[in-house]
Amino acid sequence: MPIAHELEYARPGTIEEAVDLLDKRGAGARVLAGGTDVVAALRDGNLTPDIVIDIKAIPELAGLECDAGVVRLGALTTFTDIIESEAVLERAPLLHEMAVTVASLGVRNRATIVGNICSAVPSCDSGTVLLVHDASVHVVGPGGERVIPISKWFTGPKKMALGGAEIVTSVTLPVPEGGHGGAYVKLGRYRGEDLAQASVAVLALGDGSYRIAFGAVAATPVRAPKIEALLGGAELTDSLIEDAKALVAEETSPIADIRASREYREHMLPVMLERGLRAAVDRSTGGGIAYGTRHI
Repeated sequence: MPIAHELEYARPGTIEEAVDLLDKRGAGARVLAGGTDVVAALRDGNLTPDIVIDIKAIPELAGLECDAGVVRLGALTTFTDIIESEAVLERAPLLHEMAVTVASLGVRNRATIVGNICSAVPSCDSGTVLLVHDASVHVVGPGGERVIPISKWFTGPKKMALGGAEIVTSVTLPVPEGGHGGAYVKLGRYRGEDLAQASVAVLALGDGSYRIAFGAVAATPVRAPKIEALLGGAELTDSLIEDAKALVAEETSPIADIRASREYREHMLPVMLERGLRAAVDRSTGGGIAYGTRHI
């Protein structure tokens, strides 16, 4: 289906030019990076901007870097870039495991992780993984640069903390110190290109603490502080896992939609949490299944 309304197209070469365009054109402007969401919305008529600002020619927004303690994902980093990075697999393998579940090969080649969090849908794959990694979102606008903790990024369904004339330049996440293991458990209707019916990200850290986040079962991707507090510093026994599973209903508020009923999500979430916990702990000690292997 072709795009049915007229619009302008701009391809700035610098961040300053892009921010200036956004500032001048206001609500009528839309940023384009990978375009997997934006182009589909344009074709469907759900998005009718006056101008599309293509940021792919801005070199400062490219690049995936891993130094000693930080992974930096430029705004143009695709899911394929993440999958193919040996440094990511070594230092933040949970990112790799999440990325391989995203849509199809063609979409992963175009879609960016920044575009994924800017869509801000509750089921976005990267949201839960960035939450458990305590990531930061770096943005720039007319007022200069600022850093937004990922915990403050998602403000509601399809809503996030980005200002009207701001552009995300990168996402950074600290690499956990010492041994750690993670698991991303995604429930879909079938194997292939599908949004999550529910998702769980688990990070087991070397100090015995855990970080856990749920996706597609609340208004935004959410951390699970009650479960984290219960598990922290304790041996992961069968009994403790059962206690953790009993808290899932207090940490989530699933709804019924086209992908799943509320009851099905409520039934599956404790199962997903248990599998994620066991896999993360096994991996933290050097064992377990390879990252990128499906858990469910």
